[in-house]
Amino acid sequence: MKDKRVLYVSSEVIPYLPETEISSMSFEAPRMINSTGGQIRIFMPRYGNINERRHQLHEVIRLSGMNLVINDMDMPLIIKVASIPKERIQVYFIDNDDYFKRKATYADEEGNFYKDNDERAIFFAKGVIETVKKLNWAPDVIHVHGWLASFLPLYLRKYYESEPLFENSRIVTSVFSKGFEGVLGESTIEKLRFDAIDEAAIADLENPDYFNLMKVAIENSDAVIIGSEDISEELNTFIDSLSKPVLKYHKIEDFSQAYLDFYRDEVLK
Repeated sequence: MKDKRVLYVSSEVIPYLPETEISSMSFEAPRMINSTGGQIRIFMPRYGNINERRHQLHEVIRLSGMNLVINDMDMPLIIKVASIPKERIQVYFIDNDDYFKRKATYADEEGNFYKDNDERAIFFAKGVIETVKKLNWAPDVIHVHGWLASFLPLYLRKYYESEPLFENSRIVTSVFSKGFEGVLGESTIEKLRFDAIDEAAIADLENPDYFNLMKVAIENSDAVIIGSEDISEELNTFIDSLSKPVLKYHKIEDFSQAYLDFYRDEVLK
């Protein structure tokens, strides 16, 4: 993977959030590519429970300042950056006071799922894409981890389909067992329709549950990685029906060579 550019877009990354399958792999995979001479960028949301002082986050003024339109509302985009200690790896944070200042990730203190998680996910996807455009950094591979990041393939393939920077980018989505109960939002599909996304591409999101959200992400990806040993039977069945490359589950202790081979032989072939 020497000199290849890999963009990692994740809902969770250690050390900024607690250790999970998603946050761990969102750190280990970029570190592995970095060690083989690849170029990486990592993006995640700047949740309010991330300690900015401890992790030394700071705003990147040249990248901040634009507004993103989400469901007919202008929402300011703030970009922050930090370095993972000892790894010489930078992480970019997508921030907005209305969406991410609250002191939790996906739900309030009572465990109630945030009703605007769909808007937060749309904002995150658009924010990543617009920031990468400002960086003028064309990735060879875009690897998506976690459901809050899962609108990225849809937006790249439909909303930004004529953007030349991503013309040759290949999208990989990792599928994990960690999802959510119920639906992403009561009017998610209307918010996607506001962006004039092809109706056929979002039809499943009339019912925006975890399965349908991942299904749409996978349909707009070039390849899939199974990130958990125990994903649902429904997702397994859907993935088995695909005519695109799929990498089966590998434990974090032995994923490196499998990922390298998959990127090189299946994703970038």
